[in-house]
Amino acid sequence: MKKVIVTGSFDALRSRHVRFLEEASKWGDVHVLLWSDEVARTLEETAPQFPQAERLYMLQAIRYVAHVSLVTRQLGRDVIPHSADVQPDIWAVDETSDSPEKRAYCKAHGLDYLVLREADLLGFPVPQKDSSGEIEPLPHKKVIVTGCFDWLHSGHIRFFEEASQLGDLYVAVGHDENIRLLKGEGHPMFSQDERVYMVQAIRFVTRALITSGHGWMDAAPEIAQLRPDIYVVNEDGDKPEKRRFCERHGLEYVVLKRTPKDGLPRRESTVLRGF
Repeated sequence: MKKVIVTGSFDALRSRHVRFLEEASKWGDVHVLLWSDEVARTLEETAPQFPQAERLYMLQAIRYVAHVSLVTRQLGRDVIPHSADVQPDIWAVDETSDSPEKRAYCKAHGLDYLVLREADLLGFPVPQKDSSGEIEPLPHKKVIVTGCFDWLHSGHIRFFEEASQLGDLYVAVGHDENIRLLKGEGHPMFSQDERVYMVQAIRFVTRALITSGHGWMDAAPEIAQLRPDIYVVNEDGDKPEKRRFCERHGLEYVVLKRTPKDGLPRRESTVLRGF
């Protein structure tokens, strides 16, 4: 398997970044050389909105990324920083980052140079079922979580990580109409197709799907189909309607505390709407 290098700050990680990583992963194992706060500040002439520890954690959670290394010294945008654990075959960039200097660097160092066009990054592809032929693991309990996941952030990823420790994780993403019903006009910021794509990109998630019901139990039809064993919520998502539903249908109901990953700040989608 070839090794594909990508570089950058990956600040305020959004669907365009994930689409880029997904397309790059079709050419080999993606190794991200992530700019530290200091390097990003130097090369982009502004401080990152999100600290390096948080950016690192989020990139490591993306299923299309094989490895992430933090770059603490970088000579410029048009060279690959030295990393002892990565011997690259391909340098992948998007159209906005393409430059004659990068092309010359790759030619001089015997690397393939891959430019992913804007047209390559459109849409939110439905993930294909894994057909690698690996032996299926023993059946696990099914765990379901529900929510809007409008601005996917490190708090969501930590929630998925913790919930996935209880079994195979299914995430029911609220459809646009119901999010407007519950949260009002101006919500959601991102379409249901984009939100479910972002959730599915997280390696802790077995499957993401869009709800079809309404109200706080908009995932009731999906729960009937999936037949999970455990319904997990965080403290903010703990609702009487959900508790009653689980009691009636024999689901274990688990409430997780909203605790950030060690060393990371607490994040809320409502606050991040201003970014």
